[in-house]
Amino acid sequence: MKLISEELLDGVTHEAQESPRLRMNYNFHESLDAPIHRLLNALEPGTYLPPHRHRDKEETYVVLRGSLLAFFYDDLGNVTEKVNLSPSAGVYGLEIPSGTWHSIIALESGTVIFEIKSGPYRPLPLEDIAPWAPAPSDLESAAVYMKRMLEV
Repeated sequence: MKLISEELLDGVTHEAQESPRLRMNYNFHESLDAPIHRLLNALEPGTYLPPHRHRDKEETYVVLRGSLLAFFYDDLGNVTEKVNLSPSAGVYGLEIPSGTWHSIIALESGTVIFEIKSGPYRPLPLEDIAPWAPAPSDLESAAVYMKRMLEV
């Protein structure tokens, strides 16, 4: 049995806060080759997840604590939808259809999501990372981009 507890959420949150990327996964699946990936993803404000898509799988997020904004885009990078996921507001999660450009921004320290998607893990090909958004390595541009997204 694997228990999702406050202690586990606190532990993965602490690891995210200590990480230069300001996020940390806790995997429930046994290996990256597992057919279904189930994980906690602790996200701190300022972490940058570049807009991307998964052409071969759906992705489900359930917010366990904290809050975030989920963005959906067209192929040119225009925001088509923005959703605030927050258990305190009664909006807990969403399923992202395959092929959909998306990104998320953590709004609160201590935000943790439960994420489910098909495996096995394969790095995203370059064509599935948005060419119209900053690269993850460009931290300054990423910060400007996230600030602009918060104003959308």
